[in-house]
Amino acid sequence: MNNSNILAIEFGIREDHAENIVKLIDEGCTIPFIARYRKELTGSCDDQTLRAFADRLNYLRNMDKRKEEIIKLIGDQGKLTDEIKEKIEKANTLTELEDIYRPFRPKRETRATKAIAKGLEPLAKIILAQKLKEGKPLDIAKEYVNNDEDEKKRVSTAEEALQGALDIIAEIISDDAEVRKLLRKFLQDTAVIETTLKEAENFKTYEMYDGRKEAIKTIPSHRILAINRGEAEKCLKVDITANHDKCISIVASKYIKGESIFTDCMNATVVDSFDRLIMPSLSTELRNELTDRANEQAINMFKVNLKPLLMQPPLKHKTILGFDPGYRTGCKLAVIDENGKVLDKGVVFATPPQNKIEESEQIILNLIDKYKIDCISIGNGTASKESEIFIANLIKKAHRPVSYMVVSEAGASVYSASKLAAEEFPEFDVTTRSAVSIARRLEDPLAELIKIDVKSIGVGQYQHDMPQKRLTEVLDGVVEDCVNSVGVDLNTASPALLSKVSGLNSGIAKNVVKYREENGAFKNRNELKKVSKLGDKAFEQCAGFLRITNGNNILDNTAVHPESYDAAEKLLKHFGMTDEDVKNGNVTHLAELVEKAGLAKTAKELGVGEPTLQDIVSELQKPGRDIRDSLPAPMLRTDVMSINDLKPGMVLTGTVRNVIDFGAFVDISVHQDGLVHISQICDRYIKHPSEELSVGQVVKVKVLSVDLEKNRISLTMKNIEEEQA
Repeated sequence: MNNSNILAIEFGIREDHAENIVKLIDEGCTIPFIARYRKELTGSCDDQTLRAFADRLNYLRNMDKRKEEIIKLIGDQGKLTDEIKEKIEKANTLTELEDIYRPFRPKRETRATKAIAKGLEPLAKIILAQKLKEGKPLDIAKEYVNNDEDEKKRVSTAEEALQGALDIIAEIISDDAEVRKLLRKFLQDTAVIETTLKEAENFKTYEMYDGRKEAIKTIPSHRILAINRGEAEKCLKVDITANHDKCISIVASKYIKGESIFTDCMNATVVDSFDRLIMPSLSTELRNELTDRANEQAINMFKVNLKPLLMQPPLKHKTILGFDPGYRTGCKLAVIDENGKVLDKGVVFATPPQNKIEESEQIILNLIDKYKIDCISIGNGTASKESEIFIANLIKKAHRPVSYMVVSEAGASVYSASKLAAEEFPEFDVTTRSAVSIARRLEDPLAELIKIDVKSIGVGQYQHDMPQKRLTEVLDGVVEDCVNSVGVDLNTASPALLSKVSGLNSGIAKNVVKYREENGAFKNRNELKKVSKLGDKAFEQCAGFLRITNGNNILDNTAVHPESYDAAEKLLKHFGMTDEDVKNGNVTHLAELVEKAGLAKTAKELGVGEPTLQDIVSELQKPGRDIRDSLPAPMLRTDVMSINDLKPGMVLTGTVRNVIDFGAFVDISVHQDGLVHISQICDRYIKHPSEELSVGQVVKVKVLSVDLEKNRISLTMKNIEEEQA
């Protein structure tokens, strides 16, 4: 089977769809473009399926490449047979492939290679055949004793000859792909990971792992990562153990062939091969597999948490004050308008040690009056608690309604000191840039967070332990999907945001902004073709994801691709409608008209596929729509609570800040997130908290317990509605 056939079976899609996806990827089409504008060719596969498909395609192609390399390498040794070649071609995994190649791989000097150099391979073959029923092993081995002048070829005694031959056999057993496969499966099903605490500086962190035993088949990913970190910090000793007798019997079943004069030697060699060569090798392999599995699970959690964080609804049409808390150097301020433009900046000393409360209040109240500020965005870092208390008291004195929200400032300092921030605000210091970022995170989370290295946003666990290339690749994919699913305003987007659009890169994004600055706002999408280095392929990939409000074509403010403009115009004309009707929102019944006329019939008349027609209808009914507007709005506050105010039984509203393998952390506005353990999320059994919760979700929680000494809050989401009723 070719790769397209394999992928079609694995992903449960038609073979022609799999072939089309491979072709589109090879043509340089991006995943967002394929998912949105090539549905007829893919069977409407979504972006997540397409990314998994692309990953798997890459794996299969790497395996094909490795197969070719191995066939050549074995061929160069003159050892390639039809049987070996067939095994290589039929291998389904890289592990299986490397097992086949293992006996032919060039080895560093081992006990076996030394014995082969001494001419003991024929003796090893005699012993391995186990055909001699009479005599003694040492008597047979005597024939291989020699007094060669070369020490590396000399065999001084029969004992040395026999041991050398057995060393060769031990390596043959260890390199046996079939034996390794059987043992690997047995260990995967039954082996146990054992941890022992070692004396170390911070060993107390890992006390729970002292003397712990857990089946590798069921150990949760987060515990694997914790064990790995404990081992790296030299606090834990980690071993893989299994039923030794059973493992030996698996090997012996192939290599012990009835009674012979070599039976005892072979039994001892099987044990030696397993203990000295096979088990250490498979243990390392299993540890790597566990780590890979745990890393993928952790990376998947980053992905699951990042998407809702990026897709939080923007706070539109509001003037916002960004408030970056601090102690000694004061709290930095930045006022932004509804488009993110900085109107004013400043600093107040509303926190210790200065505590200039009245002076700080007057400065901020003046800003509220002058710019008609609607909301204050407070960073959740150092001095956040004191700042929230200050703001909560201050807004009661304002002459207009003002609310506030505490936002995560994860990565704000990274952004503030970055080259991008310096280019955007060359006249601001890093703390003022942070205040601007904090304000913009509330105004438009997606547009602001994409400026930050996604690994610094702070969702998930063990981010620094992950394979960074893979983590970046996956998270960049999430960012790309989010940006393109929302769409980008061509006339207001920053270069950073534009660079995330399908088909564009940072260089072309800067050229787009430069063209905009030199020629004024884009009037239509076709103008993009005048941008330096933005060729036909880039235009095809990006045009549908870029929006132009108040342009000279209403379709430019929708996700309808320019390649489908003729079909959209024909559709409107067919039902007696015009562009003006679209602008004025008079096409809300278009879907009903198409349904009555027949979707398939109408699509055929327009020369487009049914999925494309459905998308066109949806876009014409809501030009300029933002899919984030349908999500729950951010929780704004006007008052503040402390952890000291919490009592068991209290029911509160909170926002999910992080979803992890064993639960979720919920912000209940007391400057310490509470933990809802997986067992407290709902009454039904769930395998993972992400089945019920996502980052940014607003939830009702009840306080179970509060530990003031350890600053821990335990929450539940169970039975709240019944109790309130």
